Amino acid sequence: MWKYIGKRILMFIPTIIIISFVIFFIMQLPEGDYVSSYIARMQAEGEVFTEEDIASLRAQYGLDKNWVARYFDWVIKIVTKGDFGYSFAYGRPVWSVIMERLWLTIAVSLTIMVFTYLVSIPIGIYSALHQYSVGDYVFTAIGFLGMATPNFLLAIILMYFSFKWTGDPLLGLFSTEMLQEGLHWYNFGEFLQRMVIPTIVIGTAGTCGVIRTVRAQMLDEQAKQYALTARAKGVSERTIVYKYCLRAALNPVASGLAGSLSSIFSGSTISAIVMNLSIQGPVLYEALKTQDTYLAGTILMTQAVLVVIGTLLSDILLAWLDPRIRFEKKRS
Repeated sequence: MWKYIGKRILMFIPTIIIISFVIFFIMQLPEGDYVSSYIARMQAEGEVFTEEDIASLRAQYGLDKNWVARYFDWVIKIVTKGDFGYSFAYGRPVWSVIMERLWLTIAVSLTIMVFTYLVSIPIGIYSALHQYSVGDYVFTAIGFLGMATPNFLLAIILMYFSFKWTGDPLLGLFSTEMLQEGLHWYNFGEFLQRMVIPTIVIGTAGTCGVIRTVRAQMLDEQAKQYALTARAKGVSERTIVYKYCLRAALNPVASGLAGSLSSIFSGSTISAIVMNLSIQGPVLYEALKTQDTYLAGTILMTQAVLVVIGTLLSDILLAWLDPRIRFEKKRS
């Protein structure tokens, strides 16, 4: 196991380098850059720019170099100084922009993740153990509705009813003081109150997907020979279900850890915009729209690192859940 983990960690470096190059390259594909976007906005308001002004702006933002040179400058500064660059739109270092909303992003995403797994796994087990019962049909119908309903549409519906019933949408409109001070015990109640609808909206799709996955896997595992043999030998049903079948049924859930870990950092972008959540997703969207290269690149790079780490953690978790999994072929 340790040898396998060591190999995977060594593979992180070339993997991240390749991902960073691909990210930076793709961000150069749209025409123009931040300066051209900025000039277009200013000209729409009546500003006039000369060729000298444009050249000065490009030199000021470091956009007078070709994208390959800028990529290597960016990577070298990250490795040697821990400097992720300068956000053109915010006018300050990239990491300070990210840190401004990082705590709230993590708190929101972890709350939604805990809700997803605490709700979906027990329901999936119940549906599998009570196949074709009334409860199974009810949870199946809810699951299909949750997967089919767009999150942003559900958010708008819940906004409407929340406003009608309480006069307050309660949709992530965190106060300025809360955003500045961070999450503490004295404002934790407000945080949970504001998280009710975002948790339902963003967590619904993931919850319904996990329910369907766990149900299908549990039904499949219960019909396998080892479960039938254990029943024939008199092993209790509880032991068969929770010690053997459930561990194998959780394999697909564990393999999805990589994407879940990445979503902790970014959150759900479209839903966050609709619900006015002050998390990283809308920041990434605006950075891509305005071609704020270093801010968008840093957010995407951080997500890529989390996916790589999450993949390793999910592989380790899979090895613990299912001893049948082997990491390398036996030598002949």
